[in-house]
Amino acid sequence: MPSQQKKVIFCMAGVLSFVCALGVVTALGTPLWIKATFLCKTGALLVNASGQELDKFMGEMQYGLFHGEGVRQCGLGARPFRFSLFPDLLKVIPLSIHVNVVLFSTILVVLTMVGTAFFMYNAFGKPFETLHGPLGLYLLSFISVALWAPAILHLQGEGSCGCLVMILFASEVKIHHLSEKIANYKEGTYAYKTQSEKYTTSFWVVFICFFSHFLNGLLIRLAGFQFPFAKSKATETTNVAADLMY
Repeated sequence: MPSQQKKVIFCMAGVLSFVCALGVVTALGTPLWIKATFLCKTGALLVNASGQELDKFMGEMQYGLFHGEGVRQCGLGARPFRFSLFPDLLKVIPLSIHVNVVLFSTILVVLTMVGTAFFMYNAFGKPFETLHGPLGLYLLSFISVALWAPAILHLQGEGSCGCLVMILFASEVKIHHLSEKIANYKEGTYAYKTQSEKYTTSFWVVFICFFSHFLNGLLIRLAGFQFPFAKSKATETTNVAADLMY
């Protein structure tokens, strides 16, 4: 493939990685991971509400990894509220899981930015077949997709940063009932029950970033480079012959 086309492909891969890194950084700071609705069970039971009457007892909220906001309703009008997961809800949320979500999101950003540097170096620098060349790009893309996490060695497998973020956050929301715990925070009189939850923009940004690393690998292959450690038999034979001469 002509050198100019290779530069274009590497630039495309670098821009894609950079956009993904910016996307994950933005996702970390926005309260757009989950949108949930919840019912005020106490108020609904007191008046034996049913049908459309339940709308007066339905609240909603949206939140991210650090903060969020919502509206509570118990038949007496809307009550807006804001909250911060750090430090307000430290005793309520599954802290270890939540910290891991933030940690792996940060690692994902760092690896994606380093991958961007590799792509740009190969586009505008002098690429060579070492760790700083295409092999470095493959390694960074591979590490970003499949990072070995010491904290989960009992799972006996490699975990992806992006995949881990999504899995851990989903388990925090669904298994540990995060939305319900937030809704009931400092509510001694009323009890709330989660009715619906859906993932929103920031969650899907991480999802797209996860798959972008596979696309980066494809772009490297399109640039004309073989996958690392995959050498033809002819090359190996030539190398062996050259070694025997010396």
